[in-house]
Amino acid sequence: MILPIFAAYEKNLSGSTPFLIGIALGIYGLSQSILQIPLGMLSDKFGRKPIILIGLILFAIGSLVAAHSHSITGVIVGRLLQGTGAIGSTCIALLADTTQDENRSKAMAMLGITIATSFFLAMIIGPIVANWTGLSGIFYLTAVFAICGMLLILIVPTPKKLLFHSDTQVNISFINQVIKNKELLRLNLSIFLSHAILTATFVSLPLILLHDSHITLNQQWLVYLPPLILAYVAIFPLIIISEVKRCLKQTLLMAVLVLAASLFGLWLFHINVIAIAFCLFFFLTAFSFLEATLPSLVSKIAPVKNRGTAIGIYSSFQFLGIFCGGIVGGYFTNHQELSLTFLFLTLIAVIWLLFVIPMKQPPYLSLKIISIQQLETSKIANLQAQLLRVPGIKDVASMPKEEAIYLKVDKKLLDEKALADVIKRLN
Repeated sequence: MILPIFAAYEKNLSGSTPFLIGIALGIYGLSQSILQIPLGMLSDKFGRKPIILIGLILFAIGSLVAAHSHSITGVIVGRLLQGTGAIGSTCIALLADTTQDENRSKAMAMLGITIATSFFLAMIIGPIVANWTGLSGIFYLTAVFAICGMLLILIVPTPKKLLFHSDTQVNISFINQVIKNKELLRLNLSIFLSHAILTATFVSLPLILLHDSHITLNQQWLVYLPPLILAYVAIFPLIIISEVKRCLKQTLLMAVLVLAASLFGLWLFHINVIAIAFCLFFFLTAFSFLEATLPSLVSKIAPVKNRGTAIGIYSSFQFLGIFCGGIVGGYFTNHQELSLTFLFLTLIAVIWLLFVIPMKQPPYLSLKIISIQQLETSKIANLQAQLLRVPGIKDVASMPKEEAIYLKVDKKLLDEKALADVIKRLN
């Protein structure tokens, strides 16, 4: 909610400089990136709900610290505290604990849609709330949301047994393998750069609208609203087409290219409000498409036993990008080179494009989980061999401690009858 308006409130905070505004905007991502994996691991030991509650309490405290602060230092401290509520990975683990194996992929998809929707709503609501209550009102509202989250988590069923889920959680022993995977590295860099570019853009854009286009703080939401609504409508057909036509690599490259072009347009036409809104539509469409499809690509490319670890590392890169984007945007803004931010980001996007061009076409595989009871090692090995002979099954990993076998399948080629026969013989 603070992303589209925070930079424009610089003069309302004592001791603030554009660079410190960028730090305040991005430092949330630093504490998130550092604590995301450790808190997820702590939840394996102490339970999901206690860690989520602690995270929400920390987020609420950070929100209140920022709301009560009249200096940039206080807001930076508040934002840092907000980021310590790094419960994303723990929430995903709880989702895995409380859903049946066969429904987990659907639940994850619903979670992704919810996150995407919340992003768009926040970008619209933030400027409106700030118009009514000022910057502090947004922080008070986030504290209220944290309290609502605490109440909601209390009614979520408590898992009877905490199981490690390789498809959603980080396994430290796999981290080295994941980091060395060149295809996953391209995706980690992609999410890092997309969030760095987003944050840096919105450090400079509110000030450009204020100083160059003379759009007051109270009016800026009118500039953001049409591009946001149109972008939200545009991304769903793009996502469906890229999956159905199996052209994710091509659409990924196109999205990065559109992002670069829209940033270049913001540099060229930063004085024209209509041109800014036009470029912002393409920028937000490309960013949102990347936000929705990059996790899907990670899931498709990562070996089945490393999937959760790959997603955890990917999330850390995402939040680190927010921090670095705040620094970059703050640096250019601090030197009174607002529009040059967009030119620099255009160059970064072009380098990004060159880096992902060699990416291989991803395998169009989906995760399927089979629940198993305690089986002897020899029987598990035999079961894996049988499963690999089923047409459409490309990868198999047995996880005896999780009482599950993970499959990566090509839905178009999968022989459901042959798979059902293997499972029937198992039971």
